[in-house]
Amino acid sequence: MLIKQALPNFISPIAPEELAGLSLEEEFESRLITGSTTSRQWSLTQGPFSEATFETLPEKEWTLLVQGVDRQLDEIHDLIQHFDFIPRWRFDDVMISYAAQGGSVGPHFDYYDVFLLQGSGQRHWTLSSQFCTLDNYLEDVPLRIMDKFVPEQTLIAEPGDVLYVPPKIAHHGVSMSDDCTTLSFGYRSYSTQELFEHSQDVKAGYYQDPIWQNQQTPALIPNSAVQMANKINAISTVDFAKFVTKLDTLDVQILQQFEYAQQAVKFKADTVYQLHPACKIAYLKIDGNIQVFLNGLLINTQGLDSQDLMDFCNMRELQTSSLPDLTRQLFDLHVLYET
Repeated sequence: MLIKQALPNFISPIAPEELAGLSLEEEFESRLITGSTTSRQWSLTQGPFSEATFETLPEKEWTLLVQGVDRQLDEIHDLIQHFDFIPRWRFDDVMISYAAQGGSVGPHFDYYDVFLLQGSGQRHWTLSSQFCTLDNYLEDVPLRIMDKFVPEQTLIAEPGDVLYVPPKIAHHGVSMSDDCTTLSFGYRSYSTQELFEHSQDVKAGYYQDPIWQNQQTPALIPNSAVQMANKINAISTVDFAKFVTKLDTLDVQILQQFEYAQQAVKFKADTVYQLHPACKIAYLKIDGNIQVFLNGLLINTQGLDSQDLMDFCNMRELQTSSLPDLTRQLFDLHVLYET
């Protein structure tokens, strides 16, 4: 579904030159892709890159991808709230791409829900529901590019437009200009193998979302989500909450680097703190009580006001005067920073 001017008069917080600058840094996972469906010749290079890398690139048909930009830049992280009709614990990261004229990553499909926000320039999109199978890929190519791709729908995205692509829908975006940037907001799917890793009798597949009831509570894990997981195999509410808030390896590393940088920072008793973007937080309502899960762990919130806790989880912000003990606890865990 293409939503024209979903963000009217949108101006991307990051320019192509700035994105290239991020790809020079070790903190960011970056890739360079060259090729086209016409030549069927593709190459993939992993970053970090150097300035010399960009001086040797061709004039067209190349793409730069930078993962996890929301983990490092607040102005990118703040954009996620536009998609909070989907629970935040389903969110993965923001990947930003810059493509020269004709640049593309080839036709492919994901098991993610993806919202593609056009930042600058124009991108030509072709979509298809056909041949989205794991055996339909080009051989001897370092990317998962589909061999058979039959276009069913064609769209053009301009700045402020958002294209939603569901799981297992093939999409092929090609830059129509030399200033094409696209921000990709990915919501991960849970495979049955990872969700029920300790079970031996689970069939291969993916967790299916319930119908979300948007109540401005992006951190809430509703009973309907746990019920959908239990349609696949038995899992407790607590175990489900721990799973969906568990960090991947890269985010663990990001928080370790943040902890090192925070060692000399002193706690302030009269300020507002923000939860680090790499953190995953969610809460359950069980028998009228609130249970809060942070980075895969149940944290101690006994005796704290329920509404203050829910506000914190949904807004990812802590007012020291409202929850002083919790603020200090999380500050000492190095997951908060001053806004």
